[in-house]
Amino acid sequence: MGRLIDQYIRSAAEKEHAEKAGELAARFAKRANIHDREGSFPHENFADLRDAGYLKLTVPKKYGGDEISLHELVLLQERLAYGDGSTALAVGWHLGQMLHLRTTRKWPEALFDELCLAVAAKGAMINTFASEAASGSPSRGGRPETTAVRTEAGWIITGRKTFSTLAPILDRFVVTAYIPEEKCAADFLVYKNDRVSMIETWNTIGMRGTGSHDVVMSEVFVPDEHRLSGKGTDDGGGWLLHIPACYIGIAMAARDYAISFAQTYRPNHLQGPIAELATVQQSIGQMEIELRTARSLVYEAAGRWDREIEQRPSLRPELGLAKFVATNNAIKVVDMAMRIVGGASLSRNLPLERYYRDVRAGLHNPPMDNMVLQTLASSALGEKR
Repeated sequence: MGRLIDQYIRSAAEKEHAEKAGELAARFAKRANIHDREGSFPHENFADLRDAGYLKLTVPKKYGGDEISLHELVLLQERLAYGDGSTALAVGWHLGQMLHLRTTRKWPEALFDELCLAVAAKGAMINTFASEAASGSPSRGGRPETTAVRTEAGWIITGRKTFSTLAPILDRFVVTAYIPEEKCAADFLVYKNDRVSMIETWNTIGMRGTGSHDVVMSEVFVPDEHRLSGKGTDDGGGWLLHIPACYIGIAMAARDYAISFAQTYRPNHLQGPIAELATVQQSIGQMEIELRTARSLVYEAAGRWDREIEQRPSLRPELGLAKFVATNNAIKVVDMAMRIVGGASLSRNLPLERYYRDVRAGLHNPPMDNMVLQTLASSALGEKR
């Protein structure tokens, strides 16, 4: 019987990509505990990702990328997170945003061309820094305190961003800033320079290796052409499925660890391993329900997004539902895995306690649970009857 994680591989090309991602995941798993304990950024993991061509997977083919589908992005990110959730989530922001820019064409063509060529040829990466301590999550509508002031040649940007994932490694990033004279917010492409600094503030219980430190901009000059209009095709935000894919991958690793433990652990009062106990089999069965349900929703949503190009904006409720179920079910799966393993699961010498801490971060990635519920309610109330 094949592995559950291989269930959604559809072609020889996807199998080849999955095997390469699996090799990277195995390598990262050996380093994950060290970076988790130190709270350090895994630079060597990203060097491996660059050398393997992983960073250009969602770049259009005409620039030298692979132009993979959302289905395949989910497939590979799930597998990468099986080895190290922090690395998978961090690189997922880059891959997801490259897919988003590819489908929406929201950047000026010259800037997008330059970015794609840099990613494909040099392993450049991108992320958007929007969160701030005072305004909270940008998805909730908070106005940024970072400001952009117009000059003759461009803009002067000053402010501080939190949750700046990939900050230790990026040479460019997008920031959201408020323009006082226009009384609105806009996005700007910023290249790192001597007026950009990183403050190492990231010290959390989980996802400790994402490098999500604060980024401070002190009167950074940005040329006029680096103001991003934000216009383009509405793609429904399908790229955000990289988030539930990551947490499913962590849950899959916890599930496999617990099953392997149950098949080999035999207390001296039993004739066989605990996997033969009905109570343990019930727990494994419950893990399967939670995990298989989550995966079916995520892959169905990804498949529809790939196929139904014109309907992508209307898929937001389904995409949000997939994230809601996946992250919450992933938490349940890791919890049940720890119950199967017992007190030993609390040991920092085993990966389960890291899975337990990492998987909870999904609750705080967009879209948040209450926003998903609101979107689903609005969709239901808006139906024509």
